[in-house]
Amino acid sequence: MKKLPAKVRMVEVGPRDGLQNEAEILPAAVKIALIDRLSAAGLPVVEATSFVSAKWVPQMADGAEVMAGITRRPGTSYPVLVPNLKGFEAAMAAKAEEVAVFAAASESFSQRNINCSIAESLARFAPVVSAAKSAGIKVRGYVSCVLGCPYEGEVAPQKVAEVALRLAEMGCYEISLGDTIGVGTPGKAAAMIETVAQTQPMERLAVHFHDTYGQALANILAALECGIAVVDSSVAGLGGCPYAPGAGGNVASEDVLYMLQGLNIETGVDLDALIAAGRFISEKLGRPPVSKVSRARSAAADRAAAKGA
Repeated sequence: MKKLPAKVRMVEVGPRDGLQNEAEILPAAVKIALIDRLSAAGLPVVEATSFVSAKWVPQMADGAEVMAGITRRPGTSYPVLVPNLKGFEAAMAAKAEEVAVFAAASESFSQRNINCSIAESLARFAPVVSAAKSAGIKVRGYVSCVLGCPYEGEVAPQKVAEVALRLAEMGCYEISLGDTIGVGTPGKAAAMIETVAQTQPMERLAVHFHDTYGQALANILAALECGIAVVDSSVAGLGGCPYAPGAGGNVASEDVLYMLQGLNIETGVDLDALIAAGRFISEKLGRPPVSKVSRARSAAADRAAAKGA
């Protein structure tokens, strides 16, 4: 095995990327409780909400209420997603200290997702990043469909590199490379990452895998072997993608952490507390967690209880 990073920063996206793609709209109090549980588990980044049109993403209409209600733990950042300057201003009013913008590596996906071309989407973000710089706010960039598009099929790694570079040049301190529909495999993931890394430092890159084809953990391992040390994941495997039909949810944070612990990679995250947070939100949604680690722990506990009865 190639040399792996000694430490990985886990970026928890469940409260935003996960819940915005769930059919059920949960009360702000539940979202606040989830975020507080996640930060208490030691996660260094918990993506809290987004400031987008309530018409298009009703699940995130209570972003200001959520930001006002969370307990901000020292050492944890709570980025919010913003699509434009209006969203950025709303995020500032809610006292956000970090924001994220999102672009696609696929023209078709960009048109279906945010009704504009890639170039137009980047032009929209320029004033957001500029305003953020002036306010001393960090900006993270997302690139979606880095390994495949539901409308175009395979996406060229060079296209991903071009979009990632534009976001970096604009001022994004970190670029998260997202396999939105979960079609990637380790070899393709590594090739894509290496292509992107030709244009900017590996330290500025993160990965964001969906588990549609069951390849997410393998892809993350391939990314770690490339030198990636920032991994996005979603507690209990929450969410899919509304603009990517049939896409599975994000890789479960519990499963990612279990793998990282098995590799002796430091994260600072408590697995038991993370599992408990996943079970909390899954109960609120009326279903078991997608996380295999959480399910295995539950089954083991049931067996032990039955044995002791």
